[in-house]
Amino acid sequence: MPALEDIVYSDDDEDVGAEADMNNLDAFMPVSPIPTTRVHKDHPVEQIIGDLNSAPQTRRMTKNLEEHGLFSSVQQRTNHKDFQNCLFACFLSQVEPKKVIQALQDPSWIEAMQDELLQFKLQKVWTLVDLPNGKRPIGTKWVFRNKKDERGIVIKNKARLVAQGYTQEEGIDYDEVFAPVARIEAIRLFLAYASFKDFVVYQMDVKSAFLYGKIEEEVYVCQPPGFEDPDFPDKVYKVEKTLYGLHQAPRAWFETLSTYLLDNVFQRGTIDKTLFIRRDKGLQVKQKEDGIFISQDKYVTEILKKFGFTDVKIASTPMETQKPLLKDEDGEEVNVHLYRSMIGSLMYLTSSRPDIMFTVCACTRYQVNPKISHLHAVKRIFRYLKGQPKWGL
Repeated sequence: MPALEDIVYSDDDEDVGAEADMNNLDAFMPVSPIPTTRVHKDHPVEQIIGDLNSAPQTRRMTKNLEEHGLFSSVQQRTNHKDFQNCLFACFLSQVEPKKVIQALQDPSWIEAMQDELLQFKLQKVWTLVDLPNGKRPIGTKWVFRNKKDERGIVIKNKARLVAQGYTQEEGIDYDEVFAPVARIEAIRLFLAYASFKDFVVYQMDVKSAFLYGKIEEEVYVCQPPGFEDPDFPDKVYKVEKTLYGLHQAPRAWFETLSTYLLDNVFQRGTIDKTLFIRRDKGLQVKQKEDGIFISQDKYVTEILKKFGFTDVKIASTPMETQKPLLKDEDGEEVNVHLYRSMIGSLMYLTSSRPDIMFTVCACTRYQVNPKISHLHAVKRIFRYLKGQPKWGL
């Protein structure tokens, strides 16, 4: 492209070219009085560019296929609707079995996986059946995690079997998936009211909660890796309850829980749908004299370890009083992903630590283009938390 100063404009007839025919214009142009702002998912066929039978290709997918010498194969077989899923399954087949094989060689992990499958059996989660014609199974995978205590010591190996819900298709495998979630503000209001009224507050955890939710759609999943039935290796499981990873899981579990509470004389909140109230006349219980204390000291220990602040010099205040934060356009740039990750971890902590709220919000303003001065301010917050990890409300 030539530079703007290199373009020469001329009024000579030789340079003008063909002229527009002003008589060829319509006098009226129909315009709909109703604004059409809706974005349609299905476009008219005449507007589609390229081969109609080809599958969608992202730049990363194309690059990976070229690197593995499979690009020519894709061009020949893209009319197969499950071809991309097959390619992704081939990739997972090279990565996931390594973890499963290692776990199957460790007795503690074997016990953890057996405990998970025992829960499936007790809850009657699924039934082993032949895959019906026209149906496709959803893959399953093991997720391994170490459960630690407040000191960071591993107390239990936990294995969870999850469904690969990202392969589900909306309108085919699931419909409505929305489930309300309690907000931290509502929890704080509830605890404040309970403390004022001297109510006893209990916190409980439902083990494998999603396994209690009943699934409405017809869903089939593959057998768990490493625990395939040797007599029926080609069969699949028909899911009766929701698995972790399925799009329907949160909604199904909430419906199960809310139905149980409503059947037991609880009333659903009119504003916050996650609040259920049961009134008993004359309920007066005493928790303790000084009320309820909220803290996140375990979480503080985790984020200090995550970002490498376990052995640092502590700070007496979360922010320097004589050096305000500025935009600092000429400052040295820092890793934006690290900066945002640190800010996100601190924002979650502010629910019980109002002492860092102002400083965290000030640092949050510079997430778009953080500089070294902003990163130093965030690090000071972590050094402050190092000195006061157990403060709370």
